[in-house]
Amino acid sequence: MAISQAVCNVFKQELLKGNHDFDGGATYYIALYTSSATLGATTTAYATANEVANSSGTAYTAGGKALTSPTVTGGSGTATAFVDFADVSWTSASFTANGALIYRQDGSGPTNDAVVVLAFGGDFTASNGTFTIQFPAAGGGSEIIRLG
Repeated sequence: MAISQAVCNVFKQELLKGNHDFDGGATYYIALYTSSATLGATTTAYATANEVANSSGTAYTAGGKALTSPTVTGGSGTATAFVDFADVSWTSASFTANGALIYRQDGSGPTNDAVVVLAFGGDFTASNGTFTIQFPAAGGGSEIIRLG
């Protein structure tokens, strides 16, 4: 089992069909996974298999959290375009995560379609603390979703 950082193939296909709108037309979620998950470029959709579970408390629920403040920058006048989101946190969290999946979840297009797999490079644990995913700033070269 392994989690490999990747832009999902299904996302690339759906993007060319016009089925993604990061500028307010679609809702994107981020779900967290354990090291037992197998996620990568061939991941097609959100699934609950090997999704993290709370060891205590209720900080994490299946499906993860909605990503907020999607911002599309670049593109006009540059050869590269980016999507950025606000950082996301789970407070009073007690779980261990090894990676994440960003996926589309709304009724206006393909639902549960995988977008990007994030590999954390190892297990990260929160014990009744805050678990935060901090998205890198757009334009710095390490964006999560970058086309160029």
